[in-house]
Order: sequence, then structure tokens, then C-alpha cells
Amino acid sequence: MTCTIVVGGQWGDEGKGKIISYLCSKDNPSIVARGGVGPNAGHTVEVNGKKYGIRMVPTGFPNRASILAIGAGVLVDPEVLLKEIEMLNEFRVGERLIVDYNCGIIESRHREIDRSDNHLAKEIGTTGTGCGPANVDRVMRVLKLAKDVESLKPYLGDVSERINEALDRGENVLIEGTQGTLLSLYHGTYPYVTSKDTTASSFAADVGIGPTRVDEVIVVFKSYPTRVGEGPFPTEMPIEEAERLNLVEYGTVTGRRRRVGYFDYKLARRVCRLNGATQIAITCLDKYDRRCYGITRYEDLSEKGKSFIEKIEEETGVPVTLVSTGPELHQTIDRRE
Repeated sequence: MTCTIVVGGQWGDEGKGKIISYLCSKDNPSIVARGGVGPNAGHTVEVNGKKYGIRMVPTGFPNRASILAIGAGVLVDPEVLLKEIEMLNEFRVGERLIVDYNCGIIESRHREIDRSDNHLAKEIGTTGTGCGPANVDRVMRVLKLAKDVESLKPYLGDVSERINEALDRGENVLIEGTQGTLLSLYHGTYPYVTSKDTTASSFAADVGIGPTRVDEVIVVFKSYPTRVGEGPFPTEMPIEEAERLNLVEYGTVTGRRRRVGYFDYKLARRVCRLNGATQIAITCLDKYDRRCYGITRYEDLSEKGKSFIEKIEEETGVPVTLVSTGPELHQTIDRRE
């Protein structure tokens, strides 16, 4: 039984939702806990051909046997969360959800400040979801907490206690981190970053477990990195090239067109080091080489696909254990022991 943290290896949008959904289906964790910033990160989860865009509920919700937890380090927008609970009613999310008593609360004034700040909105490209201003209030010790919100009372609990007790019983726990490592306030492309750290260490702290309780850290890389908003992007390709390669994408939260680039091995090595990665998951290999679409056995991949994976392993020193070759859960190569 293991405690696994899943981390984005680029600027978000790496396809973590697909990897998390696969792990939930395969490993059947008793708890899926969310760390990270808040509703400024969107995830798209596809279940039986239907897509769900979510910003607050853990993306492991399709596994109906798992408890869904939002750690104390995560900012909660009650309006967004309650809408998602209603939207996902068929998955009994409301019956399985635990929101930590100490989650910080985003209020309308935080969103207004976020959207009116010209420096953040225009120069950096904030999502306007109020996360930055709410984190400022948290640092100033004036932020409202989840335990003070009446509408959240049916879902409140001690997430740290529940996770640690599950680990004591030898159960599987999956912690999903939002955004990507290169958006970390400390280790990312400052000032074009989010309002807190987004590495595995912080995700463990967000849900209330110590570092010695973590067994595996899976860093997720997309075969072609993308970025929404401003900021450095060393391997960015021209828009015309992205269109030619059919790599045009739009952000889940902002709807803005994503900038697209070539895989950056140097940054991948740094990200693995920052997170203490034990495994790597590669998504969208089928976009890197169309001949890899839908393949489920490593030996059946094209030579181009294999060479790409081998080079990532060589450059980072970390094994690539999961490879996504399409949007469906079964379109996954699992090389774990």
C-alpha cells in the first residue's frame, strides 16, 4: 500500500486528470486528496465519453469507492464547489467529500480585486479567480476559514487526521497537486507564477502529512509543454507550427489559447529534482507521434515514441512508468512493477 503524490511537471495542463483517473481506477485508493492553490486550476475529466470541467472537486471522483478530500492548504470558493457537487450528483460526490475545517475561503471581494489589478490581469495574466488576494488575506491572518461558512458545514472534517489514519491502516492514498511546478511561487518563472508553491513538498503539507509518509512522487509531463498567459517559455514554437501540428488548445478556467512548445529536457531534469520524483508519467504521446495512438504495450510503440521516452529517462534519471496514448483510460501503458 502506498501514498502517492501526482505533480504537474510544466506550467499546468499536463493531463494530470487522465493520469489521476487511471491511478484511481487501477490502484483503488481509499482517499483521493487535493492539494494546491484553489479554483484557479481547471481539470477536464472524461467519463464514458462525457467531459467534466472541474476546479475544486478532486479529479479522482469517478472512483465511487474513494473518499474525496480538500486539504487545509487549498483555497475554496463555496459557490464553485457547491455547483460542482450538484453537477457531479450522479457520482455521489456530496456524500464522499471532506473539506478541511481550515481551508481558506475566497469571497467576491477577492475576485473583484484580482480582476481589477491591472498589473496581475494584464502583465502576468492572472485567472481572476481571487486566489492571490485571498492568500494575501491568509498571510495577514484576516481570511475567513471553511469552518465559518454555513453552506460548507455538511462537508467539514479533519483531512490530515483522515489521511494519516488511512495510512496507519495500510491503505492506498492518492494526493493530487494542481497547476505545475514551473508556476511555483518559489521555484517557477517568477513573477509569472501562482500565489504559492506547487511542488510535492507543499502538496504533502496542504493535506497534512509529513514527508516520511510519502512513498511515490509521479511527475506528469505532456509530450509538448503548453502555457496560458505571459512569462518565459524557452522552447515555445510559432503559432503557425502549433497549428500545423494540430496542437491548438484552450485553458479550462480562462478559455485563453495556450502557447505551445517543444519538450524541454533541461527543465524536466530540474523539475524532477525539485519534486524528488520517483516516477514520470508522459501524456499525449499520440500527439508526439500519431502512430502511438491507443497503444497499450510499450513494445508496440513506434521507434520514434520509444526513443522519446528513453531520452527523457536518460536526461532525468527517472523511469517513465506511465504513458498515455489517448484520452480513454484504457489507452495507457503501465510499466510499474
